[in-house]
Formats: sequence, structure tokens, C-alpha cells
Amino acid sequence: MDERNVRILQAIAELGTGSPDEISNHTDIPKSTVHYRLTKLKEDGIVANDLFDVDLEKLGLEITVISEVIAEYDKQYHEEVGEQLAAIEGVNQVYFTMGDTDFIVIAHLSDREMVHRLISDYEAIDEVVRTSSQFVVETVKDEPHPLNDFELETLVESTVDED
Repeated sequence: MDERNVRILQAIAELGTGSPDEISNHTDIPKSTVHYRLTKLKEDGIVANDLFDVDLEKLGLEITVISEVIAEYDKQYHEEVGEQLAAIEGVNQVYFTMGDTDFIVIAHLSDREMVHRLISDYEAIDEVVRTSSQFVVETVKDEPHPLNDFELETLVESTVDED
């Protein structure tokens, strides 16, 4: 991996497309270079398919941290605290939940230093009372496209309006 590959992968995520033309325009990397590097990223298994799913472990973001965050209750706190959690570098998902935990936060990081910074960033939010974080030891399932978790018939039955 080098900086150009990272810029290409980030452009795909930002633009929502793997179009060499659009990536080239976005990154100022020549179209032919973008095309060559996309092909190489697929061959190396970093990009998994034509949807440009990225294998985070092969990219070097191999530590998944799942954190429970408890915050002080206040009017609209879920929006304010949720936005602050979402803005932390490395945080990929933030869920406001019911029950004993206010938020579930998922981050993909590369090393212990990043984990330490992440926890420090959580604690820097005034409304955060307590956190509990776990490292993922092994990923059993991580389906980036939830529609793949259903049979076609189930999706049709549950999502199509029968007017």
C-alpha cells in the first residue's frame, strides 16, 4: 500500500463509485494509473469485488473495537452526543440504543495507539459518563450488504407494497 492506493480507496468511499474517470478527477491521479491500481488492488485481495468492498484487515485496519457508551441524559442528548461520537476519527458506526447502554460505537483501527486515542476522544466528550470497549478477536460474519442476508422471497414479502 502507498499513498496513491489509499487516496483511490478513499475516493471510492467518498464518491460511491469505482469509475476511473471520476476517481481521476477527484484525486488528480491519471486515469490509466487509477485503472492499473484498481486492478492490482483486486488481485491483491484488498478490493473484494466490483462493488469495491475493502478488506480492512488486509488494508491494515485489523483491530475492530466495539464500545458501549453511557452518557448523561438531557434533552436531545442522543443527537448531540451521537454526532460527537460519529465525528471521532476511525469511528465507522454509531447506534443510539435502548436499555442500559446509550450508544454502541464501532471503529476499525490499525494499532494500540489508535485505540488509546479513540478511548481518550470518547472521554473528552463532556456528556460521556462511562465507556466499555471490547476488541474483536475473530470476525465470524461481516456482511457489508444486508440484502444478502435474506432470501429474495422474504425481501419481496416484507418490502414490496401490494397495491
